[in-house]
Amino acid sequence: MKQGFKVPHTLVLLLGMMLVALLATWVVPQGFFDTVTADNGRQMVVPGTYTLSDSRHFLTPWDFLTAIPRALAAAQDVIFFVFIVGGVLSVARATGTIDALIGRLLERFGHKPNVLIFMVVFCFALASGAIGTAGEYIPFVLILVALCKAMRLDAMTAVGMIIAGYGIGYGVSAFNPFTVLIAQQIAGVPVYSGLEWRLAIFVPFVLIGFHHVWSYGKNVLADPNVSLTRDLPCPLSGTNQGEYPKLNGRHQVILLGFVAALVIAVWGIATRHWYLYELGGVFIAWGIFTTLVGKLGADKAAGQFIEGVKDLATTAMLIGVARGIALILEDGQILHSLVYGMSLPLSHLGAELAAVGMLVIQTILNLFIPSGSGQAYVTMPLMAPVGDLIGVSRQVAVLAYQFGDGFSNMIVPTNAVLMGIIGMAGVPYHLWFRFCLPLMIKLMAAAAVVLVLAVSFGYGDDVQPKVATEVSQGAE
Repeated sequence: MKQGFKVPHTLVLLLGMMLVALLATWVVPQGFFDTVTADNGRQMVVPGTYTLSDSRHFLTPWDFLTAIPRALAAAQDVIFFVFIVGGVLSVARATGTIDALIGRLLERFGHKPNVLIFMVVFCFALASGAIGTAGEYIPFVLILVALCKAMRLDAMTAVGMIIAGYGIGYGVSAFNPFTVLIAQQIAGVPVYSGLEWRLAIFVPFVLIGFHHVWSYGKNVLADPNVSLTRDLPCPLSGTNQGEYPKLNGRHQVILLGFVAALVIAVWGIATRHWYLYELGGVFIAWGIFTTLVGKLGADKAAGQFIEGVKDLATTAMLIGVARGIALILEDGQILHSLVYGMSLPLSHLGAELAAVGMLVIQTILNLFIPSGSGQAYVTMPLMAPVGDLIGVSRQVAVLAYQFGDGFSNMIVPTNAVLMGIIGMAGVPYHLWFRFCLPLMIKLMAAAAVVLVLAVSFGYGDDVQPKVATEVSQGAE
């Protein structure tokens, strides 16, 4: 009796979700919306065109098995980026740079962990909201985990800082090019419109995230036994407090190289549409630079790189399997059916409740469509005209999409970036879920209030397209 229920390994949980998805393809009606090709080549659904398939396509257990390697292949960009970052950070640590940096940060923030937590949450939220950064935070995971350990916090606090900033930044973004701008273009409202409202809610939502992480961290400082990760090994934990090397000139040059790599990465994202392949190349270049400046020698650097990669094999597998859930739903031809079925009840609600209903639907759908831009192309062509019929402006529909996509990024196991971050930090998914669920509830409650107020105040009415008549005729 004392043993109780043992939470399965994260890999078992993900495989179980894949199995549930497979079973769902046997019972959920299969159907499709017609799609058109947008200007950027992405497929966008056409509202009012949903039709059931003439015959059911059954996936078999063999399809389940082959979905696993296919999912690993589909998530290869994130997997290989995680491997590269882990290997390069291992090289950097061999030079003493990371330990010296941690020692320097401890001198500055050792007695002010609340300041550190706020700065990380705020800065990461700002970056995610402005340019859509997500996987770019992976290089910071091991550094922040080691720093938190030295400050008598834990890995959960480090992960909480990163993911709270990432998720809130996406959720209340003013001009994220991968979500807000795409959703506004699909909805037919001017890009960047409604900016003032989104800027106004940015800091309050950041404060919700900071308060949650700091409240947990404060409890861990007062009593280490309340740590959710107290019984787990901590990665990058070979240095005890008081043993940190001095930050010398060579370390500073290596860190300047890291800053330069980040600047180049941000420039590439903003101006050249770079993503993980290009960012991986940038970090490989920094690894070579670190090897030369740190005078490690080629053999030692190669050995350190491989050791760093080895440590992340489990993380890579979890990232790949997580992608398999959506893959099975797509293969089973029920993804559009789920979207269609969820959108139907909205037409029976008042405008305020319908806006909150959009938030709930977008949150649930992020489990099946973890790509922010992909979710916009599937859901916004449906939510925008539905909103026209029930009195929810298209600007509010975009805001509901933002909240649902961004906040749920922090908790859905199909999000490859989330699985990469918690995997690198050595935090099992079930413990992360336990930490994050209360934060999700707070953010969703605040988002629901904001949506109701937005409808009440007529947010977006000034840019609402005059299409209600056409939509009604199309719906018939």
